[in-house]
Amino acid sequence: MSGRQVDRGRLADVVLAAVVGALGTAVAAFDDGTTALDHALVALASAALAFHRAAPRAVLAVATALGTAYVVHAHPGPLSALPVLGAVHTAARVGHRGVAAAGGAVFLAGYVATGPGTQHVAERAGLLAGWFLCAVVTGLADRNWQAYLRQTEQRALEAERTREEAALRRAGEERLRIARELHDSLTHSISIVKLQAGVAVHLARKRGDEVSPALLAIQEASGEAMRELRSALQVLRADEPTGTPALLVERARAAGLTVDLAVTGDERPLPRAVDLAAYRIVQEALTNAARHAGPAKVRVRIDYGKGNTGAPVGELAIDVDDDGAADPDRPPVPGTGLTGMRERVSALGGTLSAAPRAEGGFAVRARLPLVEAV
Repeated sequence: MSGRQVDRGRLADVVLAAVVGALGTAVAAFDDGTTALDHALVALASAALAFHRAAPRAVLAVATALGTAYVVHAHPGPLSALPVLGAVHTAARVGHRGVAAAGGAVFLAGYVATGPGTQHVAERAGLLAGWFLCAVVTGLADRNWQAYLRQTEQRALEAERTREEAALRRAGEERLRIARELHDSLTHSISIVKLQAGVAVHLARKRGDEVSPALLAIQEASGEAMRELRSALQVLRADEPTGTPALLVERARAAGLTVDLAVTGDERPLPRAVDLAAYRIVQEALTNAARHAGPAKVRVRIDYGKGNTGAPVGELAIDVDDDGAADPDRPPVPGTGLTGMRERVSALGGTLSAAPRAEGGFAVRARLPLVEAV
C-alpha cells in the first residue's frame, strides 16, 4: 500500500469519527439533563473510531464501554448507539463476528436495563437490535466483497504472468524448431556442396589441371555459408533458462502453491540441452499445477542417477506429482505446453509421460539421457 493510500485511509477514519461525534453531541445536547460527563463519554466513544483499522476489537471494547456508561447515566434515545454501531460494523468487517455481536448485545443490555417504561424501552431496543444486526451484516458483506476484489486481482495477475510465460515458451520452442529444420535441411545440403567442391579442387590439383575460378568461388562461398549458418543456429538456440528448478519452486511457493522439492543422486552440471529441457519441464508442470490442480500439494523430484526414483547413472529423472483434481477417467487434452514438452524430450532421446494418477492428481515423468543430442 502506498503512502498516499495510507494517508487517505487515516483521513477517512478521522472524518468518520468527527461525523459520528458531531451527531452524537448534537443529539445529546437536546436531551434534558445531559451533563459534561455525558458529552465526554460521547466524544471519547466517537473518537475511538479513528483507530478502528489498527485495533478493531479494542475500539469496539472502548466504544461499547463508554456508550453503555452513557446510556446508563443519561438514558438517551436510540441515536446514542451511533459510536457503538460504527465499532460493531468495523469489527465485523475484518471478521470478528462474535466480538461484534457481543458488543452490540452488551450495549442493548445496558440500554434495556436502564430505560424508563417497559413498552417504550422494548420498542427502542427492538429498533436498536435491528440496527446492530444491519451493522454486522453490512460489515460481513463488505469483508466478502473486499476478499472477492483481492482474489479477482490475484487471478488477473496470475493470468497475465502465465500468458507471458506461455508466449515466451512458445517463442523459444519455435526458435528450436526452426533451428532443427535448418540443421536437418540446409546444413546437410550446404555441407554436401562444400564437400563436393573441395573434392573437385583436390582432384584438379592432383592431376595438375588449372582449378576453375568458379569452383574455387563455390568452395569459398559454401564455407562462408556454413559459418554463417552455424552462427544463426547458435542465435536460434540461445534459449537459456532464466534460473534453476529450485528457483522455479521458490517462485511457485511465493505465488501460493504448496511445493516440495527433493534432489537425489550425484548432482552435477548438465549438458546445455538437458539443463534447458529439465528447466522447461519443471516450469510447465508447475504452471499446469497452479492453473488446473486447485488447492493441491505438488512434489518435485530430480534424480541424477541411483537416487529415490531408481534412475540409472547417465539418466536424469524428473518427477512432478500433485494431488489435485485430475481424474484418470477424464484425461486432459494435451495442449501446447505438454506437446512442446514431449517434443523437447523426444529430441534428446528421452521419454515422457504426463497423465492423471490412479489415486487422483496429475503426474509428469521425464527421463533424459545425460548426453547432448547431435
